[in-house]
Amino acid sequence: MSVVKTADGSNTLFNTLVGEHYHSKHGALQESRHVFLESGLKFFLEKEKKKEVSVLEVGFGTGLNFLITAQYCTTNQVQLHYTGIEANPLKQELLSETGYNDYIPAELWSCFNALYPASLSEIVSLTDYCKLEVAACELSAFHTIHKYDVLYFDAFAAVHQPEMWTTAALEACTRYLKPGGVFVTYAITGNLKRAMKSLNFSIEKAPGAPGKREMLRAVKNG
Repeated sequence: MSVVKTADGSNTLFNTLVGEHYHSKHGALQESRHVFLESGLKFFLEKEKKKEVSVLEVGFGTGLNFLITAQYCTTNQVQLHYTGIEANPLKQELLSETGYNDYIPAELWSCFNALYPASLSEIVSLTDYCKLEVAACELSAFHTIHKYDVLYFDAFAAVHQPEMWTTAALEACTRYLKPGGVFVTYAITGNLKRAMKSLNFSIEKAPGAPGKREMLRAVKNG
């Protein structure tokens, strides 16, 4: 595992076992903000006119998507319950090497670093508005009674992790979305679109983050 600077100046990690970066080399921070915060969370909140939201992330990774979501929700006084699924949780010292403290408020960053290990076994409160839990397991082993408003699908690309992009895998996570819930991911392919339609989602092509022309956003039908 090595730290890599991306085109927007923010860092990501390169996983030598998988052979892929955790974020876009065109810009880790701007990809997370564009795909997940802007096209996912804010899209849902504006659509539903709500001040509370629950997010399920497939591929918690470095925690960047969570951190920018927690920052937005804390600033805008939106109650956030965030669950990440991560089969291979990163060690705390490696997360500290990402340099995300340059972009995240000091109090939130400090709380994340202090409470991240505990979040692997219980729900922790980082701010008055933000709760986090990370399920350290494969997607196939994940079970919860909760239903979520937004699903961040941030698995490694299909070329490296094809099993995560099958209809069966997508069904395994989207079953936890509420009707009207929003699914977002950085990718868009014919197979992905067909799979999401078969799972009763209305899909749309949305503008992609830098380096990608388009991405997929889908809304779960009633």
